[in-house]
Amino acid sequence: MTEGTGDDMMDWQPVLLSLKIAAMSLAGVAVAGIGAAYLLTRRDFPGKNLCETLLTLPLVLPPIVTGFLLLVLVGRQGPIGKLLNQLGGFQIVFTPFAAVLAAAAVAFPLMYQSAKAALQGVNHHLEDAARTLGAGEWKVFRTVTLPLARQGIYSGMVLAFSRALGEFGATAMVAGNIPGRTQTIPVAIYFASESNDLTTAGLYVLIISVLTFGMVYGVNHWLNKSFGKWARRRWRVRSGHWEGIAGVSASSGVQSGK
Repeated sequence: MTEGTGDDMMDWQPVLLSLKIAAMSLAGVAVAGIGAAYLLTRRDFPGKNLCETLLTLPLVLPPIVTGFLLLVLVGRQGPIGKLLNQLGGFQIVFTPFAAVLAAAAVAFPLMYQSAKAALQGVNHHLEDAARTLGAGEWKVFRTVTLPLARQGIYSGMVLAFSRALGEFGATAMVAGNIPGRTQTIPVAIYFASESNDLTTAGLYVLIISVLTFGMVYGVNHWLNKSFGKWARRRWRVRSGHWEGIAGVSASSGVQSGK
């Protein structure tokens, strides 16, 4: 870690590593979150409420607790960690994959909740209409459901990526602080502050703040712009409908007057 003299060049490795880990975790979280949201919004089964509670639990648990639970599961003595070690000598803890796993665990609830709300807002009559035209469930999901829910899903992806980018507690528990391998921006901020290198810590804080602000601002701007276009299009459709009715009524009145 660089000293806080202001003359040394800052280490950009934590920034690049954080972006890579966040992107990798988002790839898994997006697929799993959309899939789980679709299943739980379209199906009823015993234990559904329990499943939803477990899926959203990392949203309210302290990240350090989530990290501890992951450590119990994938550590050397954990059921998953022991199994992987016996199968091929694989180790998850204190590896980049552990950082991806920790980021995905804390980001998943945001993706799930956003996708769930978006899918619940889809008009089921449009899906049923596609089915009556011969479309299978996969085609209905791909061509009707996803396009209608895309705004909420995109929002969830941005929130999940931002959350993964800023993850610290769970990452520190299962991945540690290994420069170049598991040292993400939040971990670098913590250890730079611990060593009284406030200049480096402040630069990392500025970088992650700019990144997350830019992403959230960008998606909010896009959503507002998209909603404005939708509202104007809907108003034009309704105005044209009423104008058509008025024209027909006027024409009927003229004809009846004749």
